[in-house]
Amino acid sequence: MPQFITAIDQGTTSTRGMLFDRRGNPVSVAQLEHEQIYPQPGWVEHDPLEIWENTQRVIRQALDGAGVSGGEIAAVGITNQRETTLAWNRTTGRPYGNAIVWQDTRTKQICDRLAGEGGVDRFRQKTGLPIATYFSGPKLNWMLENLDGLRSAAESGEAVFGTVDTWLIWWLTGGPDGGALVTDVTNASRTMLMDISLRTWDGEMLDVLEIPEGMLPRIVPSGDPSTWGTTRRDGPFGAEIPVCGALGDQQAALVGQACTRVGEAKNTYGTGCFMLLNTGKELVESRHGLITTVAYQFGDELPVYALEGSIAIAGALIQWLRDNLGIIESAPQSEQLARSVQDSGGMYIVPAFSGLFAPYWRSDARGVMVGLTRYINKGHIARASLEATAYQTRDVLEAMVSDSGVDLEILKVDGGMVHNELLMQFQADILDAPVVRPQVSETTSLGAAYAAGLAAGFWQDLAELRDYWQEDQRWSPTMESSRREDLYSGWKKAVKRTFNWE
Repeated sequence: MPQFITAIDQGTTSTRGMLFDRRGNPVSVAQLEHEQIYPQPGWVEHDPLEIWENTQRVIRQALDGAGVSGGEIAAVGITNQRETTLAWNRTTGRPYGNAIVWQDTRTKQICDRLAGEGGVDRFRQKTGLPIATYFSGPKLNWMLENLDGLRSAAESGEAVFGTVDTWLIWWLTGGPDGGALVTDVTNASRTMLMDISLRTWDGEMLDVLEIPEGMLPRIVPSGDPSTWGTTRRDGPFGAEIPVCGALGDQQAALVGQACTRVGEAKNTYGTGCFMLLNTGKELVESRHGLITTVAYQFGDELPVYALEGSIAIAGALIQWLRDNLGIIESAPQSEQLARSVQDSGGMYIVPAFSGLFAPYWRSDARGVMVGLTRYINKGHIARASLEATAYQTRDVLEAMVSDSGVDLEILKVDGGMVHNELLMQFQADILDAPVVRPQVSETTSLGAAYAAGLAAGFWQDLAELRDYWQEDQRWSPTMESSRREDLYSGWKKAVKRTFNWE
């Protein structure tokens, strides 16, 4: 009897393959980074073929690392960077160009045109989303207008579109040889093409963005007992395994954190930073700059919705200190350098490298350092970089409280940055709420495993999964309220300095 679930976590900077046992414990992990391509300012791309190649390699490495054969895997789940947009030929599998990454801002003129005819909330009631460069629909419109041969191929049925979940599921289940062209409902909800209430592609949105419906994948549940296909014997698993689970990365983290009750929230600290609040089967329309999104849907059950606050730059700011400024050699050194000073010295960094996402939605914003004096050194810069993530999280939390009317009791956290204890303590201080890290911090991969495992009958229900969640460490607020509000007031002033740059 199969004893493991495989999760493929295809993220913005790397691809990870993980195996989990019946209690949701990680058994093996393999990870490979892929190239970040910057053709010009504001443009961010990935090579889809490199991502597929890395996916196959991490699967093999994860199996080898555990000494497990494909026949011991019960099901495959996928989680992925959302909004990143691909188009490829269904006969050859060749992409028509690089994938346009969620951070990319080249569609600003398209979005400005759309918003000019009805404001940024023109389609919010239908899609749950503001008009922004973040989402897939405008990116696909740009590709259809600018990539040679794509529009004619799309109109003839040769070209197909997908987010990364679609790309990987298609290849895993056969690619040009009968691969399943599907996208799960959470990823579809990030395209700006889906009616979030009906969970179907919306004709008006397709017309507005001039997208042929025939190139779109079929929308399916996040965990689907009917499965979408099986892996091939000549593929990386060497066996036929059901592919039946998929969740966008932040929804996967919500499931992996067992935030399956109304009012429970998690925050993931990765390249960007993403907070989700479970609102249950109620679709809550945000009035304070958040996104209404599908949290998950398992089988024939009604979907569960969430409010989300998306922050474009979190861990990416630490990468910038390393790769662009060279003041640290590795990300963990940021904490050591930040601890060399008592505070940020009155300076703030607002990393609006790709504009500002929630709750501001300002594509005209650009990054700033403010409050600089001769006193400032690289320790202050490192500390201000960490604090920027905590301040942005508070911006989102305040919007969530305003929309939902629910005060946060604790914040469950995950992602690479949660091992930075200085950041986690400052986060608790600036939120005035406990911050809790789980024992299994790779909750994104775990959520994908849960989606597939529930669909395959490997696990019974969500109640069983809640029993597996265990607290690892908790940070409680210690900062005086007057100090907290002074610091946050300075942050809000710094944010205003980023506006109207572009």
